[in-house]
Amino acid sequence: MITSFISLVDLFPAAVLSGIIMAVTCAVFGVFVLLRRVVFISIALTECAACGIAAAALLNLPPFLGALLCCLVAVAALAHDWEQQRIPRDAVLGTIFVAAAALSVLLVARSGMGLLEIKARLYGDLILASWADCLLLAIVHLPLLLCVIVLLKAILYSFLDGNAARLMRIPVRTVEFCFFVALGLVVSAASKSGGSMLVFCYLAVVPATALMLSKRLAIVLPLAAVIAVAATLIGLTCSFHYDLPGNQCIIMAATALFIALPTIAAAARLAQRFAVAPDRINTPTD
Repeated sequence: MITSFISLVDLFPAAVLSGIIMAVTCAVFGVFVLLRRVVFISIALTECAACGIAAAALLNLPPFLGALLCCLVAVAALAHDWEQQRIPRDAVLGTIFVAAAALSVLLVARSGMGLLEIKARLYGDLILASWADCLLLAIVHLPLLLCVIVLLKAILYSFLDGNAARLMRIPVRTVEFCFFVALGLVVSAASKSGGSMLVFCYLAVVPATALMLSKRLAIVLPLAAVIAVAATLIGLTCSFHYDLPGNQCIIMAATALFIALPTIAAAARLAQRFAVAPDRINTPTD
């Protein structure tokens, strides 16, 4: 397996680097998505990105441009204050999701592409990422990741304690809107190579694993990034070694870590308790 990993890096360096950039950025953004309890937004945006890519293929436009326009339209619709309306935001998200999913299939059906090309367009294939894809991810993802780190305090207070944020003169609605615009950009850039399923996995499964392992944000953010990179490298290596689809291997690796890491952590805490308990029993009392 180590030989397969070395061969993977040697033959597909652009795919490995693209996966690492995508994994780190999406995992960090996903932590805030989970903290805000708006997981459905991430899957709606990933499906909108797939719809935009399908529309771009039909119109002979760059895939990133189509994904970006569709994601920004969805973000603009979600920016409305739905709490004052008769229907909840989740209903709007569900409508956007099913509409984008259906429209993407209809668009690629009209494009005249074959089944394999349709699957590649809608679901992506990270192993086929080029240096151009890697450059796009670096240009879009890395500045946005830096912005999130710099504005960490403002985002955290806006998402978790709006009243305290307002007392600190933080524009809560503006911060939330800017974050979701940035999320739309991240999803748009990642969807061409990653596809909707893999991007959603990075945004939901990986941060959930990190949040189960720790409650401290200073630990959760780097931990989520490490878990995402580990799942990416394991998945790509298994894909190369066993000749399997890369994205699905990464998703299964992330799912395995989601199950294994909290289980190991819980077993370690339980073993520590049992190790401490006999010491307390045998300790002499005055």
